[in-house]
Amino acid sequence: MHRGLHRYAVFTACATFCLIIAGALVTSNEAGLAVPDWPLSYGSLTPPWVGNIRYEHGHRMVATFVGMLTIGLVYWLWRREERRWVRRLGFIALGAVIAQGVLGGITVLFLLPTLVSVGHACLAQTFFCITVTLALVTSERWNQPLEGSSPWTLPALTTLSIFLQLAMGAALRHKGFGIIPHLIGAGVVTVMVMATLYRVLSRHSTQRALVQPAAILAVLLVAQLLLGAGSYIVREATRDAAQPLPFMVWTTVAHVATGALTLACSVWLTLVCWLLHRREGQAVPIAA
Repeated sequence: MHRGLHRYAVFTACATFCLIIAGALVTSNEAGLAVPDWPLSYGSLTPPWVGNIRYEHGHRMVATFVGMLTIGLVYWLWRREERRWVRRLGFIALGAVIAQGVLGGITVLFLLPTLVSVGHACLAQTFFCITVTLALVTSERWNQPLEGSSPWTLPALTTLSIFLQLAMGAALRHKGFGIIPHLIGAGVVTVMVMATLYRVLSRHSTQRALVQPAAILAVLLVAQLLLGAGSYIVREATRDAAQPLPFMVWTTVAHVATGALTLACSVWLTLVCWLLHRREGQAVPIAA
């Protein structure tokens, strides 16, 4: 393991999380078309830092920074990482961040089409999951001995349900459909997370590597449900406001950010379960 590489991967994942927050600020402030051109902003790299331009252009600046970090991460993985599948995942991350930039440009040039905007949001969550995975698999703890076993199917399905719920949330924010599907999705996610937590605590309570992410996942779920209810109430109460009010904006942004953390935590739990499953079955070595 290379500690420097791991720390760099963690920093890239944290920067990606900040990028998700920056994107949520754009949507919540209805600033998606504050800058009408792309890739430049009003034909410049340094447009006036006023009004909603600061959210849209700031989002582009953070995205550019994350793209540069990803290029550095891929190069470092290519030079130092021995596991072929990890190197390939790095190249997938690079492809994802490039595609994300292109989708972001299309959303502006074609005046925020719902399907493209939702795809942009979903790809952002996918890229975040990839960076979190790279941060996890480059850590020293990844290769430490783990005892016991764990089926990974349920955590994987939980991760999928959370991702689909975030996609429906993105569709709701971009007026793709109403709130009812999102509420149904919230119920499904709650059931899946609780089932996963029960499985971990009832059958693997002595395995800290499983209990820790499962407990954090449950806490994040509760926070996400409360933020979801709060953001809906605030949005309805301020529906007639001339512009998005700060409290509504930050409640919505917190809801989006916590959703991303919930997905990342579920990915963490799924990866640990997958690792245990592979080692239990003595499958192809993890370093291959």
